Amino acid sequence: MSGEVSMLRPAASNPATTPELTPELQLAVAHKRSHVLGLLQAAVAEFGSQHELTFANSMGAEDMVLTDIILRESLAIEIFSLDTGRLPTQTYDLIAATEQTYNTKLKIFFPQAEAVQSYVRSNGINAFYESIDLRKACCYMRKVEPLQRALRGKKAWITGMRAEQSTTRVDLPLREFDAGNQLEKLNPLSNWSEQEVWAYIRMFNVPYNQLHDQFYPSIGCAPCTRAVAVGEDVRAGRWWWEDPLNKECGLHVKH
Repeated sequence: MSGEVSMLRPAASNPATTPELTPELQLAVAHKRSHVLGLLQAAVAEFGSQHELTFANSMGAEDMVLTDIILRESLAIEIFSLDTGRLPTQTYDLIAATEQTYNTKLKIFFPQAEAVQSYVRSNGINAFYESIDLRKACCYMRKVEPLQRALRGKKAWITGMRAEQSTTRVDLPLREFDAGNQLEKLNPLSNWSEQEVWAYIRMFNVPYNQLHDQFYPSIGCAPCTRAVAVGEDVRAGRWWWEDPLNKECGLHVKH
């Protein structure tokens, strides 16, 4: 793997991204890694032979953990990402670094150009700030519809979601049926803590988004993501102007 990704790692100013790697923490992470690997291997055995299994990589810290396990272990799992057209520069840098580090190419899905053009012409370039409906409409055309195309023909998809990330994810199971997309949904990092995620990244030298070091624990589109303050929820920087109980983009809403 290339050492050139070090440019994505400035001197850390966020203690959350540099946990103390105590023997106990490293042992816990190693145990959880083995468990996740087993879950992924079982998923490959169940769905992989027919190319019906895919991993949605949003390039967040959790997703980089899963990316590392999948590619380090050469698991037969497709990896794709959504380019909304409004991602931070640092996210594009990470996509390039990931492809270089692991000698791979991610499958990228984009929003439909005509839908974006129509939305912007009718509502304005930053209309998502004006109402929840307009924000959700923007998320739908930039994320939900491309996700639906990415999942077409699949029977199971993998996410990097964790139960402790927000109030909307507190009861997140390791496996569930996604009624909206009509396929199985696997959340192998559901019971991981933020500390364990970052311990893994440090232990295995996994590339990550440099915004994490600037107090961005959850990173989406640039206009809809900000840094969080001490004590805030890890997803407080996403759509910060909305009620925390309803802050999802539509990718993970239960039907």
